[in-house]
Amino acid sequence: MKYKDFLTDVFRFPFHKKKFVFLISACLLTAGFTAPAADGNIQQTEVAEAKQLIKQAEKLTRRGEFIKAENLLRGVVESSPKNSAAKLALSYNLLKQRRLVEAYDLSIEVARAESKNSRAFAVLGTALLSAGNFRDAKISFINAVKLNNQEALAWSGYGMLDFYENRITQGLESLREAVYLDPREPDFVYALAQVAARAEQYKEASEAYKRYLQISPQTEVERRDRIKGLINFLRFLGNRQSLYDVDGAEQTIVSFKLKNDRPIVQIKLDKSSEPLNFILDTGSGISVISEETAERLKIKPITRGGLARGIGGEGKFEIVYGFLPSVYIGDAKIKNVPIYIRKFHTTNERVDGYIGLSLISKFLTTIDYGNQTFTLVSKKVFDKQKIQTTALSLPLRLTSSGFLSGEVNLEGIEVPLNFIVDTGASVSVISNELANSKEFSRFVKGEKMRVVGAAGVTENVPSLLLPRVTFGSHSRQSITAIALDLELINETSGFQQAGILGGNFLKNYRLTFDFQNSKVIFVPVK
Repeated sequence: MKYKDFLTDVFRFPFHKKKFVFLISACLLTAGFTAPAADGNIQQTEVAEAKQLIKQAEKLTRRGEFIKAENLLRGVVESSPKNSAAKLALSYNLLKQRRLVEAYDLSIEVARAESKNSRAFAVLGTALLSAGNFRDAKISFINAVKLNNQEALAWSGYGMLDFYENRITQGLESLREAVYLDPREPDFVYALAQVAARAEQYKEASEAYKRYLQISPQTEVERRDRIKGLINFLRFLGNRQSLYDVDGAEQTIVSFKLKNDRPIVQIKLDKSSEPLNFILDTGSGISVISEETAERLKIKPITRGGLARGIGGEGKFEIVYGFLPSVYIGDAKIKNVPIYIRKFHTTNERVDGYIGLSLISKFLTTIDYGNQTFTLVSKKVFDKQKIQTTALSLPLRLTSSGFLSGEVNLEGIEVPLNFIVDTGASVSVISNELANSKEFSRFVKGEKMRVVGAAGVTENVPSLLLPRVTFGSHSRQSITAIALDLELINETSGFQQAGILGGNFLKNYRLTFDFQNSKVIFVPVK
């Protein structure tokens, strides 16, 4: 199955609308018929051997030896084509390798054949969620738990779905249940740690990450290095009573400059300090400050740990954690702000940092590209008054790595695709996989571009002219996009991202981000 066909299938297959058809063999055996004893013994031996091989493969998968496990499971499936346990174990193994198409094919085959198999629905739901089909993933997880409320994979998947849709507390509860049911599965423990940190349960997050290091494969060197540094930072944060405390005015409006289709806002670290130029960046979960600015202002690192993944250069950069006692945006004050400190690769503009989502998520946030204003309204105000608007409201999801993601339609593709909504990107992006497909290769332009990202600089990046890009009911024609390898992003995002919606699309609107209700309100500007 091709990637495009896979996307079409997972978005078109609603379990609640289509019933499975089950065929019962017409060859009924008489009550007096008995199979030969020798054949029965052979079959029992084969079943026992298959069970042993599956168990061995599952241990290898937990240890991160995916290819060895895959080869064992393929051998079982080849010799016993009807062995659903082997097919589901293979499907789960392939999901861990991010080979979504085959994993989906195997799990849906079993789910169609065995309507009472809770594991089949749990694995299928995980495949659907990884592809970004939230609706059918949810139905699969519900089916799995109804059939067997001890199905840990279904609890974990449902917890991550809640997390992506910003129901943090509910997601945390489901993930706790998953870890309780299967405390040896590293992925469940890692997910619990991620969501606990997002819920500001730093002690629980730290303990979960420590547990992950005890049970996870030693082969995951980069992830383990990142986690060791993160544990130290979480311990530091755990000694603070709270983070991102909002103070000052309940509403503030500041002007921004639009440079290269990116909004640049001036902030201060205290009332009397120099103004700093920060790019408003919804493509970053945490705020960032440049090495140069940190050194100039004597902001010391708290800890270091591993490599983060990003666009540009080799795709990786060192993680250095810092902390700001306060940040002033206009008359609003935010206290206790965690940050990254990293090298900036731009040389032709003075940028001191990036305002990440965590810094503004306690506010109703409006970016008006028409008037070039940035507005923050505190939770106290917008809790008292409901937002009255006739403008289009679109759902947004949060990825595991802290990005905002929404469904975008591209001319030539029938199904919606997940795109990161990134005010910090000057140009839109589509994945290399899409750009190289038959549907999009004809849109490639001769012009090559230079891309500056968090991880460095990439030269000679191909560009395309997309005929139409649609977000909700809002469409723009002739949008330039660059083609990039998004695999590094997708490894950590939790569900598949096909592109990035950048400033060259977003600048045509006034955007209001309602983080509390996980939506963005779009109003076109003149």
